[in-house]
Amino acid sequence: MTVPEPLTASQPADDRDGALQSSQTVAPMPSPPRKKLVGRRFYESIGSPKMILAPMVDQSEFAWRLLTRSFLPREKRSGILAYTPMFHSRLFAETAKYREQNFQPIKTDSACASASSSTASDSQEFLDGNTSIDRPLIVQFCANDPSELLKAAQLVQPYCDAVDLNLGCPQGIAKRGKYGAFLQEDWDLIYKLINTLHRELDVPVTAKMRILESKQRTLDYARTILSAGASILTVHGRQREQKGHNTGLADWSTIRYLRDNLPPDTVLFANGNILQHGDIQTCLDETGADGVMSAEGNLYDPTIFTSPPPPSDVSNREYWRGHGGIGGYRMDAVLRRYFDIVHKYVLGTHPPARRPLFLPTDPPGPNEAPVISATEPGTQVGEDEHQQQQDEPPSKKRKRDTGGRNSGKKSIRTCPNLSAMQAHLFHLLRPLVSKHTNIRDALARCRAGDMPAYEAVLSMVEAATADGLREHEETGSWTDAIPKPKKPPTENSTKAAAAAASSPSPSMRPDESSVAAVERCRRPWWVCQSHVRPLPAEAIEKGALTAKGKKSQPHNIAGRDVSEMQKPSNGTFRDVAPPLPLSPSPLPPPATPPTAIPPSSSSTRPATPAIPRAAAAVAAATPSSSPAPPAPAPPVTQPVAVAAAAAINAEASVAEAVQVDVQDDALKERLISG
Repeated sequence: MTVPEPLTASQPADDRDGALQSSQTVAPMPSPPRKKLVGRRFYESIGSPKMILAPMVDQSEFAWRLLTRSFLPREKRSGILAYTPMFHSRLFAETAKYREQNFQPIKTDSACASASSSTASDSQEFLDGNTSIDRPLIVQFCANDPSELLKAAQLVQPYCDAVDLNLGCPQGIAKRGKYGAFLQEDWDLIYKLINTLHRELDVPVTAKMRILESKQRTLDYARTILSAGASILTVHGRQREQKGHNTGLADWSTIRYLRDNLPPDTVLFANGNILQHGDIQTCLDETGADGVMSAEGNLYDPTIFTSPPPPSDVSNREYWRGHGGIGGYRMDAVLRRYFDIVHKYVLGTHPPARRPLFLPTDPPGPNEAPVISATEPGTQVGEDEHQQQQDEPPSKKRKRDTGGRNSGKKSIRTCPNLSAMQAHLFHLLRPLVSKHTNIRDALARCRAGDMPAYEAVLSMVEAATADGLREHEETGSWTDAIPKPKKPPTENSTKAAAAAASSPSPSMRPDESSVAAVERCRRPWWVCQSHVRPLPAEAIEKGALTAKGKKSQPHNIAGRDVSEMQKPSNGTFRDVAPPLPLSPSPLPPPATPPTAIPPSSSSTRPATPAIPRAAAAVAAATPSSSPAPPAPAPPVTQPVAVAAAAAINAEASVAEAVQVDVQDDALKERLISG
């Protein structure tokens, strides 16, 4: 969204028009005067929605909100209250470029739509907050300055139903910036932030918080937020420390405690533990909340707010129904809807013609999906094009990646609805790309706005889904996305693996294991399904998380602990050959002292700890035909010490790679919702 600079009344009209045209800015649409409603009266005015799409950083943008609502009948789509992604209030208020790249309520030349589709008047509604397709909508900000928050909120109030303050983001960037959940110790500042909006805005203010260390402390915190003027309070039932591998379960009992002790007219939303559609009503019953918010569950399954179609609706090709009531929406069907929304609303173009979704029961004909094995690399759409790009000179590839100097696609690449597509597809297709890694690789090569590349991925997903449906039709079962073992399993090993997968560890209580939840949410790999995180007790048992108060156990690589390895002074490890095998038992001390090695001023690694290991490596590599004790080690020379240092360096490099992989996985799987 762009807002023009203030113009004085004495400035000529032609000059004012020229200033607007030159800066490509538009004035906010005039909104009719309306009486400000707060609290439960405001909640009832927007339809008393019970299903709430959470604010998610770079992930709850317009196209995803519209996709989520599209699975409901048209007359019921306003029953989902949606939040925008979290915006930074200072950047939003001060930087026009930041606003243009994140919030687009009206058509401008800098919006996502192509120039040919932006011929309407400057006041025409576009995407965010569109009164016909994107309401009710709440815009969320993070902030720690009341005046900056107010400036940002005043810019969006014509295009939304309320403004929300983020008090729940637990990420490190929120700690460094002092916002989100890291404001929860400063109740005076929180009161000022909310009360400023409550007094100055034409729309209500709401807030989203996390629970504290005790129920009473959480209740006092909630009362402070409500007393400042918050009309709706969303409570995430996890504490600030519960993130990553330590996410764990949300505490619904604390939300129930708030419901029982806050004024009856308080509008309360519950957030946490929503994996499937049936969990929404369970949460409403157990917490007494007015509505239920879903974040991560919606990312993996955007149909989570939708009830399954009736079994009598056999014409519904989008929904797969298996035995025992198990079912879900097909991934290829959801992708089609998503891409059609992007084509029609974001890019302003007609979606490509699509044939009906494939069903195994269809007679052979034009509706049948192409028989393309999605497990064979090199046979998919886009593989030849990718190989051609790899063969091009670097300068040409770089120009293609950046769109060229005069390509005019800068606004396309920065459009939030296009830049979010890749991350959405990695969430949505997680089970499928685990099985079909060539689709994962093709998706990784997609760039924002490159719709032909995304359409090629869709074709690959459709082919893979057709393969899965054929297999299910022929065998009556479906296989996991878990890679098959290299050796044929025996009957005993198969039974043992099945028993281990279907029951938690004997040392865990039932509430410490995610096995039951995994089994409940498990679907074929071509069906949308929630991703179930391991609980903290499971993460500790697997070594992905350290128990509180205990030191982490070092990784054991090649018989040695990572803690023994040392890092060079430049903070990186050299690329060296793998280390020599180490001796299984230590050697006796040498008969003569080793030759001293002159210290090097360019390295901080001490050479002495490496000498015994190098001697052991040399001895282990020397074959022996008699059981006689090994001969005394020869004096260690400089080349041997260098080889020992290289061995330590290589093993430490492996250890670092293991640690980085764990951190990367945690980053990818982090809870995006604040």
